[in-house]
Amino acid sequence: MRKKCPNCKGTGSSKVDQKVCDSCDGTGFQDSFETKDHFKGVNSNAKAKFDLEIEEDVPCEVCKGKGVIDINEKCQTCEGIGEINVCKSCNKIVPENTDYCTECKIKLEKERQIKEKEELEKMKLEEELRKKPTKVFVLDPLCEMEDLEIGLIYKGKITRVEKYGVFVSLNNQVWGLMRTGNPNYSVGDEIFVKITEIKSHKREVDMGPANIIGDIEIEKVKKNISRSQIGSLTNKDIGKVVRIEGEIIQIQQTSGPTIFTITDETAITWAAAFDEAGVRVYPHIETGDIVEVMGEVNQHSGKIQIESEIIEKLEGEKEDKIRQIIEKALDEKAEPENVPTLIKSPILDKLQPKMREAAKTIRKAIMDGRTVLLRHHADADGISAGVAMEKAVIPLLREISPSTDAEWHYFRRSPSKAPFYELEDVIKDLSFALEDLERHGQKLPLIVLLDNGSTEEDVLALMKAKIYDIEIVVIDHHFPGEVKDGKVEVDEFVDTHVNPYLVGGDSQITAGALAVEVANIINPEIKELISHLPGVAALGDHAESDEAEQYIELAKEKGFSREDLDKIAACVDFEAYFLRFMNGRGIMDTILAVDNIDKHEKLVNALYKEYNKRIATQLKATLPNVKEEKFPNGIYFNVLDVEKYAHKFTFPAPGKTCGFVHDKYVKDLGDEAPIITLCYGPDFGVVRATEVIHKKFGFNLNEIIWKLQERIPEAGIDGGGHEVAGSIKFVEGLLKEVLGSFAEEIANMDEK
Repeated sequence: MRKKCPNCKGTGSSKVDQKVCDSCDGTGFQDSFETKDHFKGVNSNAKAKFDLEIEEDVPCEVCKGKGVIDINEKCQTCEGIGEINVCKSCNKIVPENTDYCTECKIKLEKERQIKEKEELEKMKLEEELRKKPTKVFVLDPLCEMEDLEIGLIYKGKITRVEKYGVFVSLNNQVWGLMRTGNPNYSVGDEIFVKITEIKSHKREVDMGPANIIGDIEIEKVKKNISRSQIGSLTNKDIGKVVRIEGEIIQIQQTSGPTIFTITDETAITWAAAFDEAGVRVYPHIETGDIVEVMGEVNQHSGKIQIESEIIEKLEGEKEDKIRQIIEKALDEKAEPENVPTLIKSPILDKLQPKMREAAKTIRKAIMDGRTVLLRHHADADGISAGVAMEKAVIPLLREISPSTDAEWHYFRRSPSKAPFYELEDVIKDLSFALEDLERHGQKLPLIVLLDNGSTEEDVLALMKAKIYDIEIVVIDHHFPGEVKDGKVEVDEFVDTHVNPYLVGGDSQITAGALAVEVANIINPEIKELISHLPGVAALGDHAESDEAEQYIELAKEKGFSREDLDKIAACVDFEAYFLRFMNGRGIMDTILAVDNIDKHEKLVNALYKEYNKRIATQLKATLPNVKEEKFPNGIYFNVLDVEKYAHKFTFPAPGKTCGFVHDKYVKDLGDEAPIITLCYGPDFGVVRATEVIHKKFGFNLNEIIWKLQERIPEAGIDGGGHEVAGSIKFVEGLLKEVLGSFAEEIANMDEK
């Protein structure tokens, strides 16, 4: 740093001696003059006034009036320059082009290194802060001032702006003041604040602005409320704030709040959530999610309901824990009682594990808030099965669900015209299921198939339902095809399969009987109500077995004779024809004597009278036109063209007409006669045969259909059913070839 030389004061030289000025000889003056001589025309008075008469001396220009002259030499300090270079820190003289002395250089270098280290540490700290998100806390609606902590950062919303600061709301119960001059904020702005002081006695909270570097991590502060089980909530808890955890089983959007139906390990309840009328709240929450609900206990339609303040979806370990608790409790509650079968049967004993599995699956679906979609064949056997299951399920629904409409929302019974699960059926069931999921947020249902579901014809519909991961239970007695290691073809698409063939039995134990046994396991309290239904199913399906006789005897103990059961079965078939795709709930209850008992006898008598009248009319038209033939092997083969020689579009339909014609020949020829009756139309045939033909000749309609499919592939043959009863479908143009081949198969059969 350049600086004036302190030695020569910037002159570049220094005084070493003095000498007498040669110019003035040491006087210091060069000359003298009279002032008056320099003013002409000035009067004497002015001269006297201004002392112009005085003689003045002139100083020596060389010595400046000193009389001596300094003798100088070049300054040794600055070498005559007048400036020196000094250290910027300590002002010591340093060489040219140097800013600091050696000592200061060392000192400054150390200071620089220390400063650099501090800056580097500061940068690292800031980088770490950027990488590590700053925790910002959000209060749930139930939190109070006591839940705050000084020094923590909270997220809030500005509710008022004043000159001295802004008022910030952290939830509906906690707010405070952040003081700041000329605040540049607006009402509604979200802001991060740091709690600086809590004045509990004044109910005041002081806040300051939060300086956040980098990302933030939101952490919710929840009111510390212990978990309550839904089943423990009573009217005594109304007005109390509780916390429940459970699974969403249904979501309904009303014109007001959104209603979430929630189940835990003890019971089911509703949680109402409201933001705006008719607008779905918590749209990210879906059916099947595990949630935490905090809110006030209230009552709706006489049932406990939670007016929620917050509903939060649980994830990770919390979700897994609650799921495990619910699943374990659900599995334990769904486990049915050890109930003995209604009759003694080795086949039923072997089926007992499967029947219990089916019962548990149905009970679990009810408790899990899933709809039970029940499909059954529309005849006496299938309807007996369906009504028995309905009587077991509905009381459980009423008991478990808080909804008064539970039996309509969570249970649907529908008849199927065919003795198998048709594509038309599965399309309807899937449509209902997916529509309920979309509109009402219901879980996918459990499909229960009764008196159908076991055969090759069921496979396509079952496969279609399984694409949507729908659980399926089948309780059937139709021939399921070849059994390998207790499994058949449909088992690939069925979760639980109850069928006598799987344990060495046959179709003589009806689906109605199996369904009643399962219904009794599901809900033993309805045993007495439905114990006569297997007898109805046995006579309606013409079952011939020891089990069938035991069930008929069981019904007799309730006051139903064989004739009574036969009349009931006939009336069920008759009414089913006119109900078509309606389930006839109420009407069928009366006919089957499970409800409206006072009207049962009167209704059955009225229907049975009309039933016989219509059958007589049909037989008058059909019997004269039956082509009868007896093959050399002794089989009676009766053929009727129902397209030409039967009344159409009325009861009895072609299938039933074939049965009545066949029964007439059995009556005339006897039960032990090998009789086959075939009634056909343009593209179908209905077959009935006596049981003796199955035992003596090994007749199995399903196997004959398989042979015809191989022999006439162009006929598009399909169908099946029981060994001695079923139907066959084919291309209309190949009617003669199909019927001819069928007759040939019968004629070529030999006794075992």
